[in-house]
Amino acid sequence: MSAYDDLNRRTANKLNAVVVGVDYKLAPQYPFPAALEDCIFVIKFFLQDKVLAEYGVDTTRICITGESSGGTLAATVVQLLQNDPEYKDRIKAQALIYPGLQSTDTLLPSHREYEHGPILSREMTVKLACLYVAEDKALLQAALRNEHMPEGSRHLFKFVNWSDLLPEKFKKNHVYTEPVLGKLNDSYPALVDSRASPLLASDFQLQSLPLTYIVTCEHDLIRDDGLMYVTRLRNVGVPVTHDHIEKGIHGAMSFTRAPVFLQLGLRMRDRYISWLEENL
Repeated sequence: MSAYDDLNRRTANKLNAVVVGVDYKLAPQYPFPAALEDCIFVIKFFLQDKVLAEYGVDTTRICITGESSGGTLAATVVQLLQNDPEYKDRIKAQALIYPGLQSTDTLLPSHREYEHGPILSREMTVKLACLYVAEDKALLQAALRNEHMPEGSRHLFKFVNWSDLLPEKFKKNHVYTEPVLGKLNDSYPALVDSRASPLLASDFQLQSLPLTYIVTCEHDLIRDDGLMYVTRLRNVGVPVTHDHIEKGIHGAMSFTRAPVFLQLGLRMRDRYISWLEENL
């Protein structure tokens, strides 16, 4: 949590807001859905009327936000809450900072262009995604070949088909080939679960989502996840502010405190907080 303490404190001070950081369990010791369950537990606890009143929270100005894998969890939490009658419309906005949103297709254009980084390499990213599901070397090797999806999952490919969902400028000369099915002997339900890959949610699930802010970075291996989510949300009428950082790298907003400062990260942080100020 210490890496985000400065950002959380600055956000709280600038917005005069209550900021709650969730210190969720980590894979591989606690695989999916442990981290998600922690986040949901904390948020539902905090959304109790008596807790909101205790902290003086304006119940009309609640936002769920996350960065990188935290963006994955934030996107999933908002999907689940907005489709839960008890919590529907309790969330005014979501902010997703260079989120990872799928592991269905491991050969997106950004995966190819930034295979060796910066910050995230393709092998490391795929390994982390696999460890979130299970400690299985066969799964990792299949995922690196884009051959990890199970039989019967082809219907999900339309939700992550970059040839349809990416803006033209990001397609370049890349040729779309869909993931290969049925090469992995073991079956992992998490691979077809939209709670693990929020991009797999149906249009029906997405259309009720709140006002959304998404940051993508040009030089980021998981750039295309965020770009496709922007397209899908806009296609179903969700109001989206998309902030694409042309010189951005993954994790830039983490470099806003000693010993490493990035001017780019400071600008991204300030733009993020400004959006929250204007929209909450």
